[in-house]
Amino acid sequence: MEQLNLRHLYYFWVISREGSIARASEVLELAPQTLSGQLATFEASVGGRLFSRESRKLALTDFGRLVLGYANEIFALTGELTETLRLDPSERPLTLRAGVSASIHKLIAYQLLQPAMAGERAIQLDCQTGRTEDLVLSLKRKELDLVLTDRVPKLQEEGNLTVHPLSGSSMSLFAAPDLAKKLKKGFPESLNGQPLLANATGAPYFERLMNWFSLNGVRMKLVARVDDSALIKVFGSQGYGVFAAPTAIRAEVCRQYQVERIASIEEVMDELFAITRGRKTAHEGVRAIVEAHEGNKQPQ
Repeated sequence: MEQLNLRHLYYFWVISREGSIARASEVLELAPQTLSGQLATFEASVGGRLFSRESRKLALTDFGRLVLGYANEIFALTGELTETLRLDPSERPLTLRAGVSASIHKLIAYQLLQPAMAGERAIQLDCQTGRTEDLVLSLKRKELDLVLTDRVPKLQEEGNLTVHPLSGSSMSLFAAPDLAKKLKKGFPESLNGQPLLANATGAPYFERLMNWFSLNGVRMKLVARVDDSALIKVFGSQGYGVFAAPTAIRAEVCRQYQVERIASIEEVMDELFAITRGRKTAHEGVRAIVEAHEGNKQPQ
């Protein structure tokens, strides 16, 4: 089939909405014979009857209902586009395409993105999570406006990308209430032999945490690697082990997952970065994020 004729599709959509060619011809300001001919041409192009006549009325065929479903979606979108184009350019929503590393805790990701959503300009957020390396590749292809990550990939050959250090936080250890109460006594020696839930994405803070354990003579038992910052908390809340999360969101973690903080480790930091294209940030939403968080340390 040749490329779909959207004008013919629109005529079909109006006929379906009005229920007859006569009424549709009045809406479209076309002669009934002309509209009938356009419908026949459209039916021939799509390869099937769209209407059948029942008691002098038009009724959609099964094929017609299928086509109508797509037409409803298409013309709903065109209606939204029409309304948007009527706005002054400064009032139109600005799309922000953000990539967030899967290892960043979702509450932290929200805090990083929130300044863009709170600005005067309306923002339409398109957010996706994934591996930092894959997200940076999408950024290079101009499929994303920025990448939020807890690690900096090798960018020596990528002179058009800029890394912005953002706010960071120390890390805390959490567990289900019964386990946390037990481990608070005699910390950190109390951690020896206890179950540990690790982030499987190789988050830099986890390597720092392992080094801190080693320096303090702590050997925990790794019971799971969970490549999702929310899922690891669910396992922890069910008593499967100890997990780490940024101290800056300790209250939300305890409230949302019904866990308790064992202790904070000031020496272990979770560092965050924004990666953008170019040295100067033109996108209003990206600029709001970078300016709100750049170089600031979250309260402990």
